[in-house]
Amino acid sequence: MNGLAALAFIVLFSQCAGKTDNQTATTPVQANAELSGMKIAYVEIDSLLAKYNFCIDLNEAMVKKSENVRMTLNQKANSLNKEKQDFQKKVENNAFLSQDRAQQEYNRLVKLEQDLQELSNKLQNGLMEENNKNSLQFRDSINAFLKEYNKTHGYSLIFSNTGFDNLLYADSAFNITEEIVNGLNARYSPVKK
Repeated sequence: MNGLAALAFIVLFSQCAGKTDNQTATTPVQANAELSGMKIAYVEIDSLLAKYNFCIDLNEAMVKKSENVRMTLNQKANSLNKEKQDFQKKVENNAFLSQDRAQQEYNRLVKLEQDLQELSNKLQNGLMEENNKNSLQFRDSINAFLKEYNKTHGYSLIFSNTGFDNLLYADSAFNITEEIVNGLNARYSPVKK
C-alpha cells in the first residue's frame, strides 16, 4: 500500500512540475524582447590590473615582500651551507675532540636546516595569505565601485573579460574599461607610509 501511495505521489509531483515548466517557458521571441531592453557592458580585466593604481600599489608591495623573503631565505641558506662545509672539513681533518662532539655539531646543523625549512614554509604561507587578502580587497574595491557606478549608468550586466576566457566576441562599443579605471583611480587614495 505504501509503495502505491509513493508511486502516486511521484506521478502527481511530476505532473505538477511539468505544468510549472510549461508556464515559465519562454519563446525565442519573448527572450529577444526581454534582452532588447538590456544594457550590457564589459571590462577588460588585464587592462584594469595594469592601470588601476590600487592594484599597482598592491603588486609593488607584494614584489617587495617577496624579494625580502627571498633575500632572507637566501642569506640563511648561504650561512647554513657555509657551516655545513666547515663541518665537513672538520670531519675530514679529524678536528673534533670526540665522536660525541661531531655528532652534536651534526645534530645542530640538522636542526638549523629544519628551522630554515619551517621559516621558509611560514614566510611563503604568509605571502600566500597576504596575496589572498589583497585579491579580496581588490575584488571588493571593484564591486563597491561598480555598485555606485551602476546607480547612474543602469547596466543590466557588466561582464569581465580576460583575453579569450569569457567573451569570444564583443563590440568595443560595450567596453567600459577606461571609464571604470578612471573612476577607480579617482576614488583611490594611496596609504601614506
